[in-house]
Amino acid sequence: MSSALAPGIRLLTSFSRDSWYRSFILLLTFLFYTAYHLSRKPISIVKSELHRNCSTVIRPADLNITNNATWCDWAPFDQDNYQALFGVLDNCFLVAYAIGMFFSGIFGERLPLRYYLSVGMLSSGLFTSLFGLGFYWNIHSLGYYAFIQVMNGLVQTTGWPAVVACVGNWFGKGKRGFIMGVWNSHTSVGNILGSLIAGVFVSSAWGMSFIVPGIIIASTGILCFFFLVEKPEDVNCTPPQHHNDQDSGEAEPLLQNHAVNTSNGAISTEPQEVVEDHTEAISFCGALSIPGVVEFSLCLLFAKLVSYTFLYWLPLYISNVAHFEAKEAGDMSTLFDVGGIMGGIMAGLVSDYTGGRATTCCIMLIAAAPMLFLYNSIGQRNLGTTIGMLLVCGGLVNGPYALITTAVSADLGTHESLRGNSRALSTVTAIIDGTGSIGAALGPLLAGLISPTGWNNVFYMLITADILACLFLSRLVYKEAQGWCGRAPRVRGFKEF
Repeated sequence: MSSALAPGIRLLTSFSRDSWYRSFILLLTFLFYTAYHLSRKPISIVKSELHRNCSTVIRPADLNITNNATWCDWAPFDQDNYQALFGVLDNCFLVAYAIGMFFSGIFGERLPLRYYLSVGMLSSGLFTSLFGLGFYWNIHSLGYYAFIQVMNGLVQTTGWPAVVACVGNWFGKGKRGFIMGVWNSHTSVGNILGSLIAGVFVSSAWGMSFIVPGIIIASTGILCFFFLVEKPEDVNCTPPQHHNDQDSGEAEPLLQNHAVNTSNGAISTEPQEVVEDHTEAISFCGALSIPGVVEFSLCLLFAKLVSYTFLYWLPLYISNVAHFEAKEAGDMSTLFDVGGIMGGIMAGLVSDYTGGRATTCCIMLIAAAPMLFLYNSIGQRNLGTTIGMLLVCGGLVNGPYALITTAVSADLGTHESLRGNSRALSTVTAIIDGTGSIGAALGPLLAGLISPTGWNNVFYMLITADILACLFLSRLVYKEAQGWCGRAPRVRGFKEF
C-alpha cells in the first residue's frame, strides 16, 4: 500500500512549468528594480548629515575651529545656499535620467535584455560607490559629486524599460493591474531598504551609506547575467497571449525534458524550435501615435514630480519641521513608501475590476491634493498623526504613479494598433517614464528653490502638480465613463483611445 503524497509536495507539483517560470521571472525582476531604487535613496538620507545643525553637536576639544556654525558640515554644503546645492545634485541625476530614458528604450529593443540589465546594474554599483568614496578620499568638490550623479542617472535608465519589457513578455492582460501593482512595490521596498541601510551609517561614516547599496546593486547585476530569461519562447514556455489556449504546454512539469507529441503519437525529446520575432522595432513617432501614450505621459510628468519631491526631500522636511535626527527622519520617511505599496496594489485591483485605468488614477490624484494640505498643516502634531498621514499620502501619491508606469505602460505597449509588435513595449515604457522623469527632475529642483521661502509654498506647488495631472487624464476618463454608461464599448486595455 503506497503512502499518500506529502501535502507540501502536492502543493509544489500543482504548479505548472509555465507558472514556475513566470513566478521566478517576477521575483527576479522585483529584486533587480528593488536594487535600482535602493541605490537612489541614500542621497536623501545623507543630506541632513552633510549640512547639520551644529549647535546641537558636541564639538571635539582638539579641533581648533572658530566657526561654530559650520564646523561639522561637509564642504561645499556648509554654505547658506546648501539647499540649492542639494537641488543641483538631485537634478544632475534626474535630468540625466530623463534624457537618457528616451534613448534607453531604443537600446532596450535592440540589445539582449540580460546583457543590458547586467551592465546597467554593475555600472550603477560603481558610480554609487564612487559617491561614497568621496567621504574616505576627503573630496569637497561639487563638480566631483555632480559628475557622479550625472553618470549614475544615465546608467540607471537601463532598468525600468528593460524590466517592464521582460515582465510584459511573460504576462498577459488578464490580471495585469493586480500583478504589476504587487510587483511594483519594488519601488517602495527599495526606498525603504535604502533608507534603513543608509541610516545605519549616516551618523558615523556617511560614505558607507552609498558603498553598501552600490555593492548590492552590482551583485544583482551578476545575478541577472546568470539567471534572467527574457522571453517564454527561450525556454519553450507558452507565450502569455496563448496561455489559456494551450493547456498541454501549461501542464508540462518544470524539470521535465521538452517533449512534444509527433504526428504518429510518439514522444520527441527534441527542443521545440523557437520562432523568432522579425517585427521591426517601432519608431519614436510611431510610439507617440498610440492612443493614450501622450495623455498618460503628461499625467505621469506631474505625478512623478510629486513622488520624487517626497523621495528626495521628505527626510529633510521631517528633520527641519519635527526636529528629528538624520537617522530618525530617514526611518520615519519609510512610512510614505509603505503607504505607496498599499496604494499601488489597491490601484491595480480597482483598475482590473473596473477596467478604468485613467479613472482610478484621476480619483486617487484628486484625493491626494487635500491630504497633502492636511499633512503639511497637522501632520507633525503628534506621532500617531504623522504615521497615519504619511501612510495615506504615500498611498494616494504613489498609487497612480505605480499604475501608470507598470500596467498602463504594458497595456499601451501591447496595444491592438501595434498588431502584435511586441518589441514596442520597451520604447513605449521609455517614453512614458522618460516624460515622467522630466517631472521627477523638476520637483526636487523646485523644492530646493522654494523651500527657503517656507515649506508651505513647497506643498502648494505639489498640490498644483496633482491637479494638473488630473486634467491631462480628463479625456480618457470621459471615454471610460462613456463605456460604463453604454454609449461606447467598455474600455479595457485602452482599445477605444
